[in-house]
Amino acid sequence: MALSSLDDSVPGRRVVVTGMGVVSPNGCDLDSFWRAVRDGVSAGGPITRFPTEGLPHRIAAEIKGFEPTRFMDAKKAKRFEKCLQYEIAAAKMAVTDSGIHITQMDQDRVGMVDATSASGMESTLKAHIAYLNRGYRSMSPFTFLNAYCGGGSGEVALELGIKGHAVTYCSGSASGNDAMGYALSMIRGDEADVMIAGGCEAPLVEGFWGGFCVTRVMTTRNDDPMHAMRPFDTTRDGFLMGEGAAFMVLEELAHALGRGARIRAEVLGHGRSCEAYHSVLPHPDGVGLSRAMEKALRAGRLHPSEVDYINAHGTATETNDLAETRAIKRLFGAHAQRLAVSSTKPVTGHLLGAAGALESVICVLALEQSVIPPTINLSSPAEGCDLDYVPQRARPFPLRAVMNVNSGFGGKNSCLLLGRYPSGP
Repeated sequence: MALSSLDDSVPGRRVVVTGMGVVSPNGCDLDSFWRAVRDGVSAGGPITRFPTEGLPHRIAAEIKGFEPTRFMDAKKAKRFEKCLQYEIAAAKMAVTDSGIHITQMDQDRVGMVDATSASGMESTLKAHIAYLNRGYRSMSPFTFLNAYCGGGSGEVALELGIKGHAVTYCSGSASGNDAMGYALSMIRGDEADVMIAGGCEAPLVEGFWGGFCVTRVMTTRNDDPMHAMRPFDTTRDGFLMGEGAAFMVLEELAHALGRGARIRAEVLGHGRSCEAYHSVLPHPDGVGLSRAMEKALRAGRLHPSEVDYINAHGTATETNDLAETRAIKRLFGAHAQRLAVSSTKPVTGHLLGAAGALESVICVLALEQSVIPPTINLSSPAEGCDLDYVPQRARPFPLRAVMNVNSGFGGKNSCLLLGRYPSGP
């Protein structure tokens, strides 16, 4: 049976993915990135950016070997902090992958949206230290370009020649999915034909890291970084932090077909919610997350039984794992037991505001390759975690529609729904 939302009789502008780019701890190209995710090879390792003696958390998924001058001139590479470097690189790779020529388009029909939760942290902390130690004259004149969270979308727009509009979303770990949802709405609403959408994060900075150490939401398995993060497992003790950027080119279907673009997947719907329950904890019954997923299904005109796979938020914390499992069971009912659910964060690390963007790329690759990525390091499911989490090994499967789910502090939930293109029988 063809997916209901892909029926040509359904009115409205359809939105497809025509390009993708990643800068990740698992690789800075789609092939190496996908191999790591598919094969379950974690990027976890000891932190090398700053001294970690005396800290309870000393491991992360760091990017190594990234050369910013491949994507920008040396002067800009020196001026931009890592977050901006990653973002510009991933956005440029996505545009190259799509084969689109932005500067040849109607300038009001292309836009840019990025997502972040801690962009500019490196520059802010360095500027603060310089000010305290040597006064304001010691501060870099580029501090504000690096430090304010809306700077990235402006710099990418400048690099790519995007003149329609540029927007930044900042909704915690839900940011990346929210950016994709915004791009979807702009194209469906006929305000744009093409949107460059994604997220970036570079949180491996001393002061920011120290704050997360206090929250105690990260894993303490410092001696075994590749096996440290264990979503849904009885031995889980928190997530592995990561860094990087991921971007997609989203395009109106007729526009993409008109230029002969390769279509990677279709964006079917997006849903968001806020639980207004707690500053950092999800509602224990997953009611807000369930609402966000339901809204995405409604927007995509899909029945729950048409979803084959969910890329879970999966942070390996007891509260999230249980709430997310309950949310899925609440919405999908009996079909929840037939769903495949996995967390890819043990492989990539948790990219905070960029997580949704990176995991959306994973969902598209899963659709293309007909492979469900695994939840590595899961050997003994915790009480209450009783779904099919695709433990340890990837699974071949002819996926039709998939969900990408993310939750942020403050009860912010976001769900992106994607489908195979063309839908097929």
